[in-house]
Amino acid sequence: MDYIDYYKILDLKKSASIDDIKKAYRKLARKYHPDLNPNNDEANKKFQQINEANEVLSDPEKRKKYDKYGKDWQHADQLDAQQKQQRQYQSQGGGYGGGGYSGGFGGDDFSDFFSSMFGGGAGRSSRQSPFKGQDYNADLQLNLKDAYTTQKQTLTVNGKQVRITIPAGVENGQKIKLSGYGAPGANNGQPGDLYIKFNISEDPKFKRKGNDIYIQEEIDLYTAVLGGEKIVETLNGKVKLKIPEGTQPDSTLRLKGKGFPVYKKADQFGDLYIKWQVRLPTNLNQEQKELFEKLSKS
Repeated sequence: MDYIDYYKILDLKKSASIDDIKKAYRKLARKYHPDLNPNNDEANKKFQQINEANEVLSDPEKRKKYDKYGKDWQHADQLDAQQKQQRQYQSQGGGYGGGGYSGGFGGDDFSDFFSSMFGGGAGRSSRQSPFKGQDYNADLQLNLKDAYTTQKQTLTVNGKQVRITIPAGVENGQKIKLSGYGAPGANNGQPGDLYIKFNISEDPKFKRKGNDIYIQEEIDLYTAVLGGEKIVETLNGKVKLKIPEGTQPDSTLRLKGKGFPVYKKADQFGDLYIKWQVRLPTNLNQEQKELFEKLSKS
């Protein structure tokens, strides 16, 4: 995999703090987000690089490995183990090719060392250990109505088009794994995986709790007292409801099976809960006031 300077991607210095990294990531992610740059392959590629850089630099352990080994940071544990082995070998008087081993590395020597130890050198080591490629992480924004139905979307990942099916019922923060869509492996190792996290924005009308949906609907005082009908919008269409006489303010009606689809379970849904808000009349004329006074005395 080609070397990517994560600090340069986020326009940061190596001394950048965690807060600096967060601020830079948010600023650039907004600028290059696919929703703001439709059909712009270059912006999509940049967005993926920004996510990749943030994933590494915002994690102290990954950042430490990256700062030490550069593009070979994913193999840091193996490289550390090899260096330890070489130091032990040196302390016992050994060395490669009959010569002493200095034990020192600097700059680009890490990549050369990695190549020589894992199959890229001129026969120093016959062992070629395969390594799995880096995993990628991506965020996908959906609204509640999108998450209600099965969606098909095409993503651009590392310059490649990936068509995915999003099952109805995904939850906010849920992740799915696409095997083999990460970075290429080393020494014929398997490619990494792609993890997609769903961010579902809140809906102004429908409030989701698990697979149940909660809404508030307004009725007038006369309907609450005398009963009547009300047409209510749900996520899968409108329904006409009968309102019994004497309906109390803040009372709740449950519609079974009218909630959110259960993830990957066909024909299973949560429930819809409707809380009635009773609207009181205002600006009553004298005759109307007298009628209410009579009612209050009866």
